[in-house]
Amino acid sequence: MEGKKLNIAFVWHMHQPLYKDPLSGDYAMPWVLLHGTKDYLDMVSILDEFPNIHQTFNIVPCLIEQITDYAEGVAKDRYINLTLKPADELTTDDKVFLLKNFFQANWDNMIKPFPRYWELLHNRGLSSGTDDLIPVARYFSRADWLDLQVLFNLAWIDPHLRAQDAELSALCEKGRDFTEADKAVLIKKQSGILAKILPKYAEMQEKGIIEISTSPYYHPIMPLLLDSFCARTAMPDVTLPKERFSHPEDVTAQITKGVALYKKVFGCTPEGMWPSEGSVSAEILPLARAEGIKWLASDEEILTNSLEMPLRRDAYGNCLDAFIYKPYSINTPSGPVSMVFRDRVLSDLIGFDYAKMHSDSASDDFIGRLTNIYNLFDDPQSHIVTIILDGENAWENYKNDGRDFLHSLYSKLSKNNKFDCVTLKEFFSRARHDSLSRLYPGSWINHNFRIWIGHHEDNSAWDLIADARSAVVKYSSVANAKDGAATKTIQAAWDEIYASEGSDWFWWYGDEHSSLSDEQFDILFRSHLKRVYMLISKEPPVALDIPIMTEEKGFSPESKPSAYINPVIDGEITNYFEWLASGRLKHVTFGTAMHKEQQSGGFIEAILYGFSKKELFFRFDCCGDPVHHDIDWSFTLHTINPVHVKITGVIQGDKATALVQKRNAENDDWVDAPESGVKIAIERVLELAVPLDLLGVKSGEELRFFIDIDAGERCLERWPVKGFIALDTPTENFESENWMV
Repeated sequence: MEGKKLNIAFVWHMHQPLYKDPLSGDYAMPWVLLHGTKDYLDMVSILDEFPNIHQTFNIVPCLIEQITDYAEGVAKDRYINLTLKPADELTTDDKVFLLKNFFQANWDNMIKPFPRYWELLHNRGLSSGTDDLIPVARYFSRADWLDLQVLFNLAWIDPHLRAQDAELSALCEKGRDFTEADKAVLIKKQSGILAKILPKYAEMQEKGIIEISTSPYYHPIMPLLLDSFCARTAMPDVTLPKERFSHPEDVTAQITKGVALYKKVFGCTPEGMWPSEGSVSAEILPLARAEGIKWLASDEEILTNSLEMPLRRDAYGNCLDAFIYKPYSINTPSGPVSMVFRDRVLSDLIGFDYAKMHSDSASDDFIGRLTNIYNLFDDPQSHIVTIILDGENAWENYKNDGRDFLHSLYSKLSKNNKFDCVTLKEFFSRARHDSLSRLYPGSWINHNFRIWIGHHEDNSAWDLIADARSAVVKYSSVANAKDGAATKTIQAAWDEIYASEGSDWFWWYGDEHSSLSDEQFDILFRSHLKRVYMLISKEPPVALDIPIMTEEKGFSPESKPSAYINPVIDGEITNYFEWLASGRLKHVTFGTAMHKEQQSGGFIEAILYGFSKKELFFRFDCCGDPVHHDIDWSFTLHTINPVHVKITGVIQGDKATALVQKRNAENDDWVDAPESGVKIAIERVLELAVPLDLLGVKSGEELRFFIDIDAGERCLERWPVKGFIALDTPTENFESENWMV
């Protein structure tokens, strides 16, 4: 195989929800600005050092729109307003907002590097509850507020960009005692960074180092727009909205609008598309191809279900089957469409796991896994390994914003004669494709559409869109086609319909995800539909004034165990593989799927869980070293079904003890259970083992619980933010259903 290289395709998906309030024009959340200064520019600029590392960047059109607003100084949000507001003029409400929101950054990697910022966090305390923050605000001085206003924004600028800019470096060196003039410099720098993003991507595409692909404009789930009934393929028993949603014309409109913006910004037509959330169906392909799209990508489970072939992996997560690494072609009435499917393990290692490892160790592991794949083939040059993940959300969990890891990885890939890093356009232009006769309808999350349809909240949202859409159609049918003003009004109303079709609203509806920003997302969604009615001079329905989200609901883990586990309860990650088959509870909040609660001053980064035949296991990954936190803390696991049990873990330095109590069914009193069999230990992580018999749960039954994280009498976090987590315990066929070689 000498001289024959395996193709490696990185696809970085850049996306943020549409945060612009359609009624006020202000941005409800700051994440486009903050990820713009921290992630979007440096992710592509690093390739200046590695011109042979060709990559694909998927930039969602509504993100391009928002980046442009910030770059041109049009976008306004409360974070910018309160940064610029003179410290002497801050109200109590302003101060509480700053204390609650201006520590939304990874403690270890973004706050600790600034000693003054870390000091301010300690002065604020761990709690971000309003009742706790009002008295704290009284003790902050003018200098404290000025420093907080500057340091929050400074910490959200990529470390490499800070080091390359003399004025930003000077602010970092100064470290404290900032002035109003310093704030003005910082805000100007933010706009300057945002203004460089899109031109830099265009430059790198013109050089042939990257390919820029696109998505439908507002990031909708295209198969559901085309026909909501397609959800039944993967979920035969799903409850669908009252009205069947079937509007292929909306799919075409979303693609056409996105392609038009792409042409305006980058001066050419996109050839590739990452369909929102990797969501595909055979029926969307001809619509995309008709707009010039030649390739799409999705997840490995879409391929395995399309081929009706299981994908085998060994105990280390290495794939044993070559078919996942082939390019495929699907014939459509509009022409052939090429497709590749991502390796989920490799993608998730970058997204979730390598941040905990030294950068060189992580890159060595990745290269080793690619080498294992290379060795599968006699003809590696005809195969491709596709790694697809969010391009902005993982890096705050890495040291130095991920640059050390990426630099190490790209250096090794550049020097390795087994691999060729390519754009998908480059690869497809020379690849021989296998034919794919069937495309399974689903997304990159559990190969179905459960997150976006089926729950009563999701279905209510779909019905509200359908009603508003019908109102626009009716208005259009009687409007004067020659009336220019009416035409503009109708187009504006359709834009609000398309915005309401975005996937992000549905991400937070239902029982899969929850955040402290649920209410804001709910309001934004309903505001888009309200504006539809306002534009066509109709009174918005009362239903749009009523929150869609219910207070109490159950949340199912997105990542579930794939096999039994049996970890050693010693507080150490004894080996990499003891938790490999575990599920993962993610504490998502503040705007994107991967924004964890630590960004608002949280404590726990992730909770892993899994089962043996007799025990339930948890692993708590703390933000920082759990042993060296300068406070004693505790957690309480509350089970509420099938029986009420409280397991409280008390952590004092490197000592962890567990108190177990069960509720007496006769008088509702809590009774100690000293012989519970619960095991607990803490070192690098906190590990917990709980006998299933203690929880009264049988094979295949649902277990409901929530977890409080406390320091003294203060609750630091709750998992989930509201409601409960629902786990299905393994059935007798668990291992055969989730078989791994």
